[in-house]
Amino acid sequence: MRGTDGKQGSLFSYVNLESRVPDSHPLRRLRVMVDAVLAGMDKDFEAMYAQVGRPSIAPERLLRAMMIQVLYSVRSERLLMEQLEYNLLFRWFVGLGIDDLVWDHSTFSKNRDRLLEQEISRRFLQEVLQQARQARLLSDEHFTVDGTFIEAWASQKSFRRKDGSDDPPPGAGRNAKRDFHGEKRTNQTHESKTDPDARLMRKGGEGAKLVHHGHVLTENRNGLVVATEVTVATGKSEVQAAERLLVSRVGPTEPLGVGLN
Repeated sequence: MRGTDGKQGSLFSYVNLESRVPDSHPLRRLRVMVDAVLAGMDKDFEAMYAQVGRPSIAPERLLRAMMIQVLYSVRSERLLMEQLEYNLLFRWFVGLGIDDLVWDHSTFSKNRDRLLEQEISRRFLQEVLQQARQARLLSDEHFTVDGTFIEAWASQKSFRRKDGSDDPPPGAGRNAKRDFHGEKRTNQTHESKTDPDARLMRKGGEGAKLVHHGHVLTENRNGLVVATEVTVATGKSEVQAAERLLVSRVGPTEPLGVGLN
């Protein structure tokens, strides 16, 4: 018998988010690990926030939401908030109930920036590493250091002469038409007006882009990331960052094997 294609919405809903997530879903195991880390950071969170005033977004939910954004490559906070409206898996992982309101993207961004200014993300990584260390999953014998360009949130139009000779006329606005065809632009003579730390770099056969340089130190026994760093993109930044990451991990005198990617 053919079922009906009914359009009438239910007045009441009894959706249990816990039952909607399969027992075998990989986010379940990750959620257990993340919650253990966040519980250990409770005192850090208490020290960050005032005891009076308007409640902010819970830092635990902020960090879980940021993890979802990274794991599923959600390209913006606006899109992340949109997906939290209808994606039950994301809601469950972040800790939102089915009837909880989703934050405005600008509110989320401001709370996230305030959290990251306290280097909470670094503390979070340290707690994750502590779990791996207790499970004897970390090795100090052999590491791989990898570097990659991270595209800056700055447009090519913002890359202008440092002396200001090609600034737009008054009243034209920052998005004024910009024609740099045939113009020689270098990091020595130009800089981004919106992100001065970005550098114009080329990788392989791709065109030059405004980027930063990201560096990752990975131990080779289980392929776990043990340290990260973001630097200004220069021709020497990868080697210099590799040395700093290794020293911070195992000390300046320990014998070890290193592979550069």
